Amino acid sequence: MPLPTSPAQTLTADTPPADPLTAGALAARLAGARRDYDDLAGRGLSLDLTRGKPSPEQLDLSAALLTLPGERYRAADGTDCRNYGGLQGLAELREIFSGPLQVPAAQLVAGGNSSLELMHDCLVHAMLSVIPGGASRWADQGQVTFLCPVPGYDRHFALCDRFGIAMIAVPMTDEGPDMDVVEDLVAADASVKGIWCVPKYSNPDATCYSDRVVRRLAAMPAAAPDFRVFWDNAYAVHHLTDAPAQLADLLAAAAGAGHPDRPLVFGSTSKITFGGAGIGFFGASPANVAWLLGHTAKRTIGPDKINHLRHALFLSNEAGLRAHMERQRSLLAPKFETVQRILAAELGGTGLATWTTPRGGYFVSLQVPDGCAREVVRRAGAAGIALTPAGATHPHGDDPRDSFIRIAPTYPGMAELEQAITGLTTCIRLVGYERLTTADGPASTALPRPKALIGD
Repeated sequence: MPLPTSPAQTLTADTPPADPLTAGALAARLAGARRDYDDLAGRGLSLDLTRGKPSPEQLDLSAALLTLPGERYRAADGTDCRNYGGLQGLAELREIFSGPLQVPAAQLVAGGNSSLELMHDCLVHAMLSVIPGGASRWADQGQVTFLCPVPGYDRHFALCDRFGIAMIAVPMTDEGPDMDVVEDLVAADASVKGIWCVPKYSNPDATCYSDRVVRRLAAMPAAAPDFRVFWDNAYAVHHLTDAPAQLADLLAAAAGAGHPDRPLVFGSTSKITFGGAGIGFFGASPANVAWLLGHTAKRTIGPDKINHLRHALFLSNEAGLRAHMERQRSLLAPKFETVQRILAAELGGTGLATWTTPRGGYFVSLQVPDGCAREVVRRAGAAGIALTPAGATHPHGDDPRDSFIRIAPTYPGMAELEQAITGLTTCIRLVGYERLTTADGPASTALPRPKALIGD
């Protein structure tokens, strides 16, 4: 099944059976699902779909990094990368990622191996010092609140939990977060200091923010003068089709709207080269960059410039980065096609699920009928298929509808992936038909349909 190339991400809306199930047909489907599950549980599987990690084959694409930089240790400007200094990171590396991250190289910081640590540091520094545009530290202003588009990224929510930041869930649409809700909350409440955004191939539903959403995020009035958009552009170059999604430039839009300090842009090479030995990036206005570097200088004299140099030599330029990501795509696209094929074959026409067909990123978002996700994940785990916990897509791990399941197909080999997705569909059929049988007694012949995954 080829991946779509339409401008927006695609929701595969499963179709229910043409006629309501008779009691006999329902009993037969449930019996078949139970037989399939018993067979699944008896295989002694140990399969893991919990995290969006690069596969060993993807990591092998960057094996040349292990031989770089060899005996070369000077950057393009003559900097001795073996020594202290260079807090903003190597200029040639920042040039490579400036275009993909939509940040001028002079306003981009190349740091350590993780963008998550840069997000963490920004929260810490905002709590403990005055962020540009603010009158006082966030820690001195009472309750701090963040908006969290859902379904979303569990590690963003974990950072808020760590610092006692209240979270308000905002529904996603097929263009990004529901901006009517966002604008009302940001304008009315000065405790709302930020919003988490994964704007391109978002985690987990692969939504790409529309130009209209980007413009509204940039221009909307905010009660808090120190309001920030945490723009986690983790999948900026992670395409799965010949028609990459295009994302409007938030940094430029915010500057044009009179809010140059509003965006904080993050990215990394964690899913480009080595997950454990990559490079995190931070981009923002000159004032924000000076603010972050001023505080960063208290905890480090400089980043690992040898790692910066090896990445700059390995990728060479932006064209080299894009060519490398085409090689990544050749490994990943067949896995996402496999997920689509199995979901359609096993769940099509059952009315038991809807799912996304992403154009990029690392995940497929699957939605089952309300009240079923946790039980599906539990049954899968008991059969040896580990999934991201149900609820992880929502603040505090609480999906109020108990409906969303995140599929991470990147790490397993193809044979393991096929087993895992087929096994997952078995669990969905089992839980769905059990639920239907017990929902309203024998007269119940239609399982409550999953609501629309996007724009709900």
